[in-house]
Amino acid sequence: MEPQTVRFDTRIAVLIHDGLMPWQELNVTAFLISGIATSAPGLIGDIYADADGNEYLPMLRQPVLVFTADSEQLARARERAVERGFATSIYTRDLFATGDDASNRRAVAGVSAADLDLVGVALRGPKNTIDRITKGLGRHI
Repeated sequence: MEPQTVRFDTRIAVLIHDGLMPWQELNVTAFLISGIATSAPGLIGDIYADADGNEYLPMLRQPVLVFTADSEQLARARERAVERGFATSIYTRDLFATGDDASNRRAVAGVSAADLDLVGVALRGPKNTIDRITKGLGRHI
């Protein structure tokens, strides 16, 4: 029996600042996706198991698209996503200097939305709207 291709009515997109070092890109992406993964029931699939019976943690059930963006594009994407009530996670430049979750939240809470120094934004929403928000952005390579 052929595996059935699952079509999702939502899309997950991660936008990463185009001026980050590789380790920062990976770190920001991991943190952003952890927020998206917790944003709605059913996003996480089932436990994986290999032929020897070893179990592995479940992962997101749908693909994640990763784009690069400049500061202006990140700010605009965040604004559009928040206006539409989309699941959104952010990572600001200040978070590279913090060492724990409480410090991260304080660093974000101390800055107005318009002044956030964004280095990453992750969004989940209807495909067509996410496609419009990410239109013109380059895929991360």
